[in-house]
Amino acid sequence: MQSREQRLTEVFIKLADTLGEDFELAAFLGMLAEATVELLEVDAVGLDLTDDDHVLRVFATADSPAQLVEQDHPSYPTTEMLPLCLRGKAIGSMNLFRTGPVPFSEQELGLGQALSDMATIGLLHEREHRGRQELCGQLQQALDSRILIEQAKGMLAERAGLSLPDAFAAMRSYARGKGCGLKAVARGVLDGTLRTASLMTP
Repeated sequence: MQSREQRLTEVFIKLADTLGEDFELAAFLGMLAEATVELLEVDAVGLDLTDDDHVLRVFATADSPAQLVEQDHPSYPTTEMLPLCLRGKAIGSMNLFRTGPVPFSEQELGLGQALSDMATIGLLHEREHRGRQELCGQLQQALDSRILIEQAKGMLAERAGLSLPDAFAAMRSYARGKGCGLKAVARGVLDGTLRTASLMTP
């Protein structure tokens, strides 16, 4: 049997581990909701995660596992909302519910906020990591296009006896005249589907 401290340590480690390739947002929020129900001994936990105009809602109770929900959270006599917020950047909230009138203690709220804070850090790192990957992909595509164009420019210059600037100007002029991209023209030069004579025609 795990002690409460061991279980808490395990949960914090899971909340920090958001950069793996197998990361799933719904599963992460479900784990957080279920762990909070367990550690704070509350009757239910609801999580709202906002992203631009969208809201993802996860709800867990002491008797059932976490699930995505569309409807508003059910009404409970005792509730407390903890923000998912870091350095002024709010990304959602964690709502604690109890069926009885017993208020939440400062210790319980402190632990709940610690879980919320750790989850927020993990989620923001995941978003930053995902955004960086997308940016890296865009930069790589731009680099690949530039390499393709440079190769085609060199091939055309050699075939037509042109300088590199003149070869590039011919490719660009052809692309503009045909209403196509420069990358497509470069690919045609390299694979031989675009004849040199066609590029030289005004």
